[in-house]
Order: sequence, then structure tokens, then C-alpha cells
Amino acid sequence: MIIDDVHRGITKRRKRKRIGRGLGSGHGKTSGRGHKGDGSRAGFHSRRGYEGGQTPIFMRVAKRGFNNRAFADKIVIVNIRDLEAQFADGDVITPDTLRSKGLIHGQFDGVKLLGDGETTKKFTVQVHRFSASAEEKIVNAGGKVEPIVS
Repeated sequence: MIIDDVHRGITKRRKRKRIGRGLGSGHGKTSGRGHKGDGSRAGFHSRRGYEGGQTPIFMRVAKRGFNNRAFADKIVIVNIRDLEAQFADGDVITPDTLRSKGLIHGQFDGVKLLGDGETTKKFTVQVHRFSASAEEKIVNAGGKVEPIVS
């Protein structure tokens, strides 16, 4: 490799392609549009998904089933490190207390506790879901996990 080659051809602003300026330019005569057909005409615009008459991919692919994300449960997550920082030893942690401390906000269908971080405090955590590692860390610290069934 030649060190001079590394930056050769790299410019901050690329020069525009000057079309229709004679055969010597490499973009003369048909100006890069080929011969005849829709693409050679002024004002041509192909529709989204058009593949030149070939059956488009969206028609070739099977269409069965649909999961509407608008109806999926909105789950908000909280990590153990957040509980360690915001709550005292022996506190009962519920979605309401999490909201009052500013750890969760907005509308949601459930709260999930994840195991990122460590804890030494004995919490009683009452939320909708727990990861396996979060549950293990809370129980090992002497706390309790109580899932909310809704």
C-alpha cells in the first residue's frame, strides 16, 4: 500500500455529474438514460415497488398473519441499580412508589424489573414482571419479590 493512495479521490464535496456535454465527457448523447423507454423521457417517475414489469417482491412474498404492535402491552423497565440508588433498606417498592421517585412515567400496562446492577438492601418489590437475574439478586439480598397479577 502506498500512503499517498489512502486519501486519493476523497473530497469534501463531490462534483456534480455534468450530463449532455458531448461524447468526450462519457455522459453525452443519451446522458446516461439509455435508449427509448420510460426512463429516457423527461418527467419520468416510477412508482414505489415497481420492478420493470416483473412481479414485485411484495406480491411474491407470502402474506399470512399479522401482529399489530398497537395492541401490544407497553412494558416499562427498571433496573436494580435504580432501586439501590433511590430506595432505603426495607422499602416496599410498587409502581406508585417508582412513579413518585421519577423512575417511571407515562402510560404503561406493566413494569418489569431487570437485573442490571447489584443490591445489598432488603426490598419487597411488587411489580408485574421480573427477569430471572433480578429475582435472584433481590432474594439473595434478603428481599422478596411479589408479582402483580393483572
